[in-house]
Amino acid sequence: MSFDVKRGQTIALVGSSGSGKSTCVQLLQRFYDSDEGSVIIDGHKVTEYNLKWLREHIGVVSQEPILFQATIRENILFGRNTATDAEIREAAKMANAHDFIMTLPDVIYILNIIIVFLSFYFVEI
Repeated sequence: MSFDVKRGQTIALVGSSGSGKSTCVQLLQRFYDSDEGSVIIDGHKVTEYNLKWLREHIGVVSQEPILFQATIRENILFGRNTATDAEIREAAKMANAHDFIMTLPDVIYILNIIIVFLSFYFVEI
């Protein structure tokens, strides 16, 4: 597969199930590296880019949500680890997830508060 994307251009990968759309995006984001061929951005192999920088500069809207075994806050922070609490809430709203999150049991929020408190406490020691 080969395609060119111009700066600022938005593209969509469309195809039947199993055709390689997700694999293509995962290779681009370096969730794994290719065994053959190469993935090139602006004339450089993706392996030459800083992984964090690369992922911060690629926007992907997947057909399947992916959540890691972590708090909702921690999952959102995977997108930008320096996000403030206000930015985390805004990201949840932009993803149309905020209303759903607000319906979750209080236990989840209590655990988040405890985790934040413990993190703060250990940092202060």
